[in-house]
Amino acid sequence: MLKSEILNAPLLAELAKLGHTDTVVVADFGLPIPRQTPVVDLAFVAGQLGFAQAMEVLARNLVIESSTLASEARGSVVEEWCTAQGLVPGYISHEELKAALPHAKLVIRTGEATAYANVVLSCGVPF
Repeated sequence: MLKSEILNAPLLAELAKLGHTDTVVVADFGLPIPRQTPVVDLAFVAGQLGFAQAMEVLARNLVIESSTLASEARGSVVEEWCTAQGLVPGYISHEELKAALPHAKLVIRTGEATAYANVVLSCGVPF
């Protein structure tokens, strides 16, 4: 049995495929996800599993090189969380963020019910 704090098998499988510069989008439950983009759905009900809960686990298990938020998320709890974790975000418009979704290697859909609670993570390397 694999020793990992992440128990979701589809999520583990997708995370294992990631390489340097690949992007992962952590999304609220309202973000429209293109059909062709791989998605692991962690949403249970509105508000669960939330953005912060998902990001706390991902931040411990991924090398994150950079983060990008929608400019509409400035001043939000999402921006505060990213900044507190040392993931000082870059900004693009919400429309640009949605346009980037087909290029993401993975979208992780949370049950977050906060507007603009989406982040694009760029994967780094551990060396």
